[in-house]
Amino acid sequence: MNNIMKFFREKKREMEGMIEHKMVCVNGINMHIAEKGNGPVILLIHGFPELWYTWRYQITTLAAYGYRAVAPDLRGYGDTDAPPLANNYTSLHIVGDLVALIDHLGQDQVFVGGHDWGAVIAWYLALFRPDRVKALVALSIPFLPRFPSQKPTDRLRATYGKDYYIIRFQVPGEIEAEIARAGTETVLKKFLTYRDPCPFMIPKHKGLAPDGPITLPCWLSEKDLNYYTRKYKETGFTGGLNYYRALDLTWELTASWAGEQVKVPAKFIVGDLDLTYNSPGTKEYIHDGGFKKFVPLLGEVVVMEGVGHFINEERADEISDHIAEFIKKF
Repeated sequence: MNNIMKFFREKKREMEGMIEHKMVCVNGINMHIAEKGNGPVILLIHGFPELWYTWRYQITTLAAYGYRAVAPDLRGYGDTDAPPLANNYTSLHIVGDLVALIDHLGQDQVFVGGHDWGAVIAWYLALFRPDRVKALVALSIPFLPRFPSQKPTDRLRATYGKDYYIIRFQVPGEIEAEIARAGTETVLKKFLTYRDPCPFMIPKHKGLAPDGPITLPCWLSEKDLNYYTRKYKETGFTGGLNYYRALDLTWELTASWAGEQVKVPAKFIVGDLDLTYNSPGTKEYIHDGGFKKFVPLLGEVVVMEGVGHFINEERADEISDHIAEFIKKF
């Protein structure tokens, strides 16, 4: 097996730099996609504050394995259109974009990989349209059933307080102004290098100013940071922030799916230092049967030691191998 993996990694390196970029019209918006390879399609969905670029390693590796890897910039990100209103960013809107993309690609079903918000959307895609998903691999965020008695922001505020980052993201323009004061590159460094398993707080008195110089980890180069910075300087952060601002509206609109299971084969991978894994009650939910109850076809749950939130970049080769090993069963 090690020789096989070595062969595919060498083939991947040979193919780097050959990722194709296209603009496609889906669900009334223009969407940028990055793709590579031929074969069964795997749709790779990014999170915040990421872009298609977060999947750059997996795109080349999965193409070398014989898949057609497709990674869009989601609505509001990168080179994809960004509707101005937060109400245009519910999970129903994003799943609609992806179903239209699957249609555009000429596919009845696809494999799906998602990280962070991309995992949330992947779960919703499988919940709403299981007929379009062969199997999915979710990173960092497990499927979470709808909490019926309390809106998400009310629950998060009660649990973490008013300085919790999702709560601070709610007021249009407020966090954008703090980002502008701190600087796009500095803010991206702070987000992308966060490895504290404790909740991410943005105190109003301090904003997004870092405590000191931020050193990039080995898995995030200056070239990588420059790409993210350039794109966010062009577009701003509002599109990505609007996903958080639409949380309560998504909660209202998904009442019909309360208590429903995700009935597609799934695999879940998380880092043990990930703040989401260490949030109250999450480990118990994942390991003590709650997760499996709502995702009955859940296969392996992998907890990577010494790994933070941006797992598909920090452990790129391992994540690529995990995805390939899982989806080849189907």
